[in-house]
Amino acid sequence: MPELQALGITPLLGNLDQAHSLARLAGVAQHVVHMAPPPLQGVSDPRTQALVQALAKRSPPSTLVYGSTSGVYGDCQGEWIDETQRLLPQTLRAQRRVDAESWLHAWGARGQTRVQVLRIPGIYALDREGGTPRERLTKGTPVLHAIEDVFTNHVHADDLAQATVLAMWRGQGLRPVHVSDDSDMRMADYMDLAADLLGLPRPPRISWAQAQQQLPAMTLSFMGESRRMRNQRMKQELRLRLRYPTVREGLLGTPVEQGMTG
Repeated sequence: MPELQALGITPLLGNLDQAHSLARLAGVAQHVVHMAPPPLQGVSDPRTQALVQALAKRSPPSTLVYGSTSGVYGDCQGEWIDETQRLLPQTLRAQRRVDAESWLHAWGARGQTRVQVLRIPGIYALDREGGTPRERLTKGTPVLHAIEDVFTNHVHADDLAQATVLAMWRGQGLRPVHVSDDSDMRMADYMDLAADLLGLPRPPRISWAQAQQQLPAMTLSFMGESRRMRNQRMKQELRLRLRYPTVREGLLGTPVEQGMTG
């Protein structure tokens, strides 16, 4: 808070797990970026519910951008999907995100606030804590054999930040947008590329049956879903030029564009 105040910003401290602490937001917030994850338990997202109820009490904001997850689609068998794909969440984590989207969609449908949902895959960046596979590669965590491997999607943190800003002003509202780069890779190939670029050994490959015995549930949940996200809506409606079109540029730290367009 002192850092924000030094920049001339007046912060209001609130806790999404304590609904009463959000009361001061009513009638104050004009543009809202909501990136807080749901709680770690249950199938609903009381945090988003509490935020919506607080903001709706008086003079709702004109726009709200919410960071959801590509996990809301579940396993798509490696098919290319766009934002019209049916939601079939397979994990409790993804079900909580669907619940959050439902709350925001219902609120946006009232017509007072333009709600823009961004569906986001794996976020990475060289300067982001846990933003590269370095730790996993250093531990030698295995990946799947090619015949059982899944397609995975990524976005650089800088491109996500740009998309969030653009969504505030250019989002169509009630039309989810994929914020994903142009990479078309299976998970193990991504890990091999990262290992090569980071100067680390490539990870060992194992079968799905072996993975179920060796890897934690969270890792398995990502290995059990395969999809490829189309990003035309992001490029056409938000008019975003990716600074890091593929993970190669991102892991090398070599942007190819300045990003936002006029």
